[in-house]
Amino acid sequence: MNEKIALLIENIEKVIIGKRPVIVKLLTAFLAKGHVLIEDVPGVGKTQLVAALSKSVSGKYNRVQFTPDVMPSDIMGFTMINPETKKMEYRSGSAFCNFFLADEINRASPKAQSSLLEIMEELQISVDGVTRPLPSPFMTLATQNPVETYGTYHLPEAQMDRFIMKLSVGYPDPADEKLILNGGGMSANALSSVLELSDIDELRSQAEAVQTNDLILEYIINLVNATRASDLLILGASPRGSIALFRTAKAMALINGRSYVIPDDIRELAVPVLAHRLILSPKGKSTLGTASAIVEELVKTVPIPE
Repeated sequence: MNEKIALLIENIEKVIIGKRPVIVKLLTAFLAKGHVLIEDVPGVGKTQLVAALSKSVSGKYNRVQFTPDVMPSDIMGFTMINPETKKMEYRSGSAFCNFFLADEINRASPKAQSSLLEIMEELQISVDGVTRPLPSPFMTLATQNPVETYGTYHLPEAQMDRFIMKLSVGYPDPADEKLILNGGGMSANALSSVLELSDIDELRSQAEAVQTNDLILEYIINLVNATRASDLLILGASPRGSIALFRTAKAMALINGRSYVIPDDIRELAVPVLAHRLILSPKGKSTLGTASAIVEELVKTVPIPE
């Protein structure tokens, strides 16, 4: 494993105990220049995971607790008259940072949610006819609780498709939970940064340089096309899903210490990258029940390139 990546993982594990696979996938999305939705029940460390990543890299971190009264101007910024100069001035919103946490994103109104569409896709903000680029690197991380539906607003498919991955932290193992109860985990606020923003730019460049060949590309296309042809699904993965699987597979290869992608990288990432982009048909709901189960089944059926 790359020395800088290993250092980053170890630092995050000081806060999040026993969840290395989730941390690796989060870093995979980060190196692939993507955004992540973390969906899980309360209390499993979603916000702490995001905070640990942001504290481990010497960038700017902003968190917004999404509620129904959050306005797009809170996120994007706004222009106002300076009483001294009598001129219009732009006041930046909370999205002008390197790590933007939209905590409980599904509690904000659709109007506030839509303010993230340009931010996540174009990495820029347009206010009053002026477009401003966001800092680099930039990553949106959102959390939501899948259990409680009272007072929430469903994320539209267009926004779900902009998340390169959807992750779940899950409950800790009994042994790990015992370590947590014995004070084994640090607070994210106590972490020191181990990487500079320039290190992230370098790692992202290395991920883009990872080798692929036509067989790997065909495997990605066949897997994505299988979601579009399945009678278990109404909506299959978009071309954005194909690109996401391609970019994350390259980042995963780099994390695993390889300069080339293998089919196992794609198989490991298929569920977190593709499942949240799909809509089940009545047959899919009655047979396998979840999009993740359908993707797992498709991974078993689509031939691996020789």
